[in-house]
Amino acid sequence: MQRPVSTLRLSPQVKVKILNAGFQMLDDVMQVSALELSREAGLSQEEALEVLKAVRREGGADGEGAAADGASLTALDLLQKEEEQNRIVTFSSRLDAALGGGLPVGKTTEICGAPGVGKTQLCLQLAVDVQVPPCFGGLGGQVVFIDTEGSFMVQRVVDLAAATVRHCTLLAEAAEQRDAASTFTVETILSNIFLVRCHDYVELLAEIYLLPDFLSSHPKVRLLVIDSVAFPFRQHFDELQSQRTRLLNGLAQQLISMATKHDLAVVLSNQMTTRLQGGQSKLVPALGESWGHAPTVRLLLRWAGSQRQATIFKSPEHEEATVNYQITMDGFRDDDRSEEPPSKRPRTLADQSAAC
Repeated sequence: MQRPVSTLRLSPQVKVKILNAGFQMLDDVMQVSALELSREAGLSQEEALEVLKAVRREGGADGEGAAADGASLTALDLLQKEEEQNRIVTFSSRLDAALGGGLPVGKTTEICGAPGVGKTQLCLQLAVDVQVPPCFGGLGGQVVFIDTEGSFMVQRVVDLAAATVRHCTLLAEAAEQRDAASTFTVETILSNIFLVRCHDYVELLAEIYLLPDFLSSHPKVRLLVIDSVAFPFRQHFDELQSQRTRLLNGLAQQLISMATKHDLAVVLSNQMTTRLQGGQSKLVPALGESWGHAPTVRLLLRWAGSQRQATIFKSPEHEEATVNYQITMDGFRDDDRSEEPPSKRPRTLADQSAAC
């Protein structure tokens, strides 16, 4: 029942209490008893029972409609849809190959990693790559970029955009597609990135619930980036884990619904945290195991000595794979440095910092 609680026919006062307690979707309410709902939302037992009745009554009707709609699809229809699925390239040919051509549109992908490993760099790269014209193998789309940490750097986007434009210009000269390349510029790339700054989880949730209307009026949007999804939730829920879990479950359902309905890729960056396993601390993605089931694909970016590695550690259609990558001045790229003499290696951001 992926319907917001706000759509229930209840009094405004009751709705506010339910939403403030972290119950965003009908599924969230269905998972608790009347006593638990009464205690956590500050409702009387009579009000809690009335809420549950409304959820079963109105949610049940929706469930029947959804079942009827779903019956019109066959397994063959779903297979054909999967085969026609668009993908967004990362500009790392090895990672794209491991992902079957790039990050899938219509699904959610999580990028996990420690600070400084390149999560935001990959998010910015994707925000540029989704705009590559179709004649060059791209989608020619737009992107909504939700920044929760203040890490969006417009000058860095300019660098990535300029490198991508140069790449497409070379392809255009070889394939005689100069007209398509002439309209693909740094300025057009920047104008197709819709940036939203969210300072806490309330602003983030509000933006996500308002986003479907924006997507309906901007049908060219093919990518939604949230960098990062963990930051606002790790700051305000030190002791309210159950409420955080409900809010995250509601957020995940909204993102999956938008990815499917509006045919866009949803990319979420996530931080790492430590967990004790067998008496030893281990780095794992933040937000808990329950959240880990939400994304369709999970990528782990990590350091292996002096090299960066990207690992596919969750995917329903790909084997686990690890590839080396680097962050160059031009963006997210394959790491071939161990196979080339130093004079031929791409210059990285670290190289530039060392030279300054």
